[in-house]
Order: sequence, then structure tokens, then C-alpha cells
Amino acid sequence: MRFRLLPAGPLAVAVATAVLVGGCSPGDDWSRPHEKPTAVGTLGPGFHDPATPPSPEATITPRPRSWDGVHPSEGYRVVLLTAGKDAQTRTLVNAVTEWAQAEDVSLKTVTAAAPAEYVARISDAIDLAPDLVISAGNDLVDPLALVSANHLDQQFLVIGAELAEPTANVTAADWTGASFRGEGLGMSSAYDPATFTPERAGRAVRAGVSAVLHGLTGIVIWLD
Repeated sequence: MRFRLLPAGPLAVAVATAVLVGGCSPGDDWSRPHEKPTAVGTLGPGFHDPATPPSPEATITPRPRSWDGVHPSEGYRVVLLTAGKDAQTRTLVNAVTEWAQAEDVSLKTVTAAAPAEYVARISDAIDLAPDLVISAGNDLVDPLALVSANHLDQQFLVIGAELAEPTANVTAADWTGASFRGEGLGMSSAYDPATFTPERAGRAVRAGVSAVLHGLTGIVIWLD
């Protein structure tokens, strides 16, 4: 499947703006000056081996709850990029939303409703200049593989899936049963929708964000 980067038309931009602005408080005005985010707290023992940092595209299996002490700094800006109405994607979206509320993160959502919109919606998410774009939905994996490599200054976190050959700005958090890597590519485990539980999705979000905040990017975080 091939994708071509096209600018979003006036109508698409207007629709995206309406979705993004609706419901935002004054504190969600991203046009204001913004300090570089930092990690509040440190990774616990067993998240990774500090003496041997993971190499690009490596897979690590952190010790459970080793990320619990890590939180984003105040004003952390995240775009939730999502596509698909299946139960698995809805579980991932809910996990990101609940995490953002618990951490007082400034969250905006960009939704791609059809394949023809995928690349344009990714561009919309990047244009918002967030600290992190979190992707939820297998349909976005192939378009992300195309677009993310051309925007190395933007950090991405893919939950419940992964890119086959991620660049250093794309981190993934998945588990046995959730390792879609793109159309026509093999998976490291059999796909199992039943594994997409709210608890596991929540762990993926927290572990993935903790890794990004500590500069451990371009890797796959494998959850038990």
C-alpha cells in the first residue's frame, strides 16, 4: 500500500480544528510559550540495564511497575492520533484518555475516519507541535512508517502495535497478541483481540511515556 503526502484541504482543516478546539480550557492554548518537558521521577530497577542502553530498534522487557515512579512535567502536551472503531482501538483510546486525566496532561485528539485521511491527519497532529504523538489503531502503522521518518524532531509512541523499522523518534509498547507491524509483514506473536484489556493498555501507555521521557526512544517495550 502506497501513501502520498498531501496538504489537508480547507474543509479538512476546518473539521480538524473544530474537533481539536472543542472542550479545551484556556490552559490548553498551545500557542503560548512552552518549556521543554522533563521526567518527574526516575525509572525503577529492571526497566532496562543502565550500563547497556538499548540499541535502536531493540526490544526491552521492563520489570512490571518499574515505570510507576515516572510522571510528565507540568504542561505536557500530547496528541492522541487514532483511527478505527474496533473494540481494541477503543480500549487503547480510553487508556490514553484516562492516563492524561490522571496526570493532568494537556491532550488533544486527531481522528482519521477513512484511509484517504490517514497521512493528512498525521500531518495535522505534527502541525500542533506536541511533546508527544500517541498513535492508537493498527490502520495508522503503515502511514506512520512513511511520515515519521520525515519528522525526526517529533516524538511518537505507538501502543498496541509497532513499526517494522522505526526511526529514533518512534517508540512502541505492545505485548503478546498485539504486535501488528504493517500490511504484509509478519508479527512477532499471533494477533489476539482478547489481549487488549484496559489494564494492559494502561500499562503500555505509562511504560511507553516513561521511556520517551527518559530518552529511551526508537525501541519496542514488550510487556509481559
